[in-house]
Amino acid sequence: MSSKRGLDAQGYIEREGSLGLVPAAFRPVVASARDRVLDVFGARLHSAYLYGSIPRGTARVGRSDLDLLLVLREEPTEADRADARTLDEALDKEFTRIDGAGTLLAGRAQVLSDLERHDLGWFVACLCTPLLGEDLAEELPRYRPDTLLARETNGELALLLPRWRERIAEVTAAAGADGPQEAALRPLVRHMSRHLVRTGFTLVMPRWNGWTSDLAEMAEVFAAYYPELDRPRRAAQLREAAVLGHEPVGDRAVLRSYVDDLGPWLAEEYARVHGVKDPRP
Repeated sequence: MSSKRGLDAQGYIEREGSLGLVPAAFRPVVASARDRVLDVFGARLHSAYLYGSIPRGTARVGRSDLDLLLVLREEPTEADRADARTLDEALDKEFTRIDGAGTLLAGRAQVLSDLERHDLGWFVACLCTPLLGEDLAEELPRYRPDTLLARETNGELALLLPRWRERIAEVTAAAGADGPQEAALRPLVRHMSRHLVRTGFTLVMPRWNGWTSDLAEMAEVFAAYYPELDRPRRAAQLREAAVLGHEPVGDRAVLRSYVDDLGPWLAEEYARVHGVKDPRP
């Protein structure tokens, strides 16, 4: 595990990623995304950000996806979301070096709101790399890896689990009718694996007193700091999920284990240790 732990000299979480770290193979994708975002959203756009493995410099050709956050001057509309989906599809089709593209949308007021201060605001300030426009991190506070941050970033797992179960059923049914389930389920395994590893990590993050976005390191931090008697079993599950977060397999049994066992346990532990995330509208 890293000794630096992602903090500056004052104990605040350092912002990760930069345009200078983007691997050469992904620079044409980033340049195209920047141009297309401007073409599609124009004056509606306040700022655009990269996040994930590409600005961290750890992306792998053909395996990593392109992650974008677009902050609009007003709250996003359904038309904006449709435009974002079209943008993602076009980038994914043109650039085989990425394994999909995903664009998140938010309004400027939402990012800067008190309710989102330790969730979306923290995400922008610490995990996002500015690509276009004015950087909202300049209007946000500094963040420490404390229990407030843990609760507000990952304290909603209990609410997510019913949605995950519905999504598994939907994708399984559709894939069963139209094609192989493995390919259809693989994105769900990747998404849920990453989410559960991050939740396990932030469960113990205040004790570790640091930040990392490396899934394998997150799993090892959990294994080292989770104090209960069933730690070996849960640590093994988190380590396996960290692997599947990078190399997903479309296995329905894995997804069922997430929503029937590991997920509910993590949700219960999270509520006990950090409490439940403040409700959103």
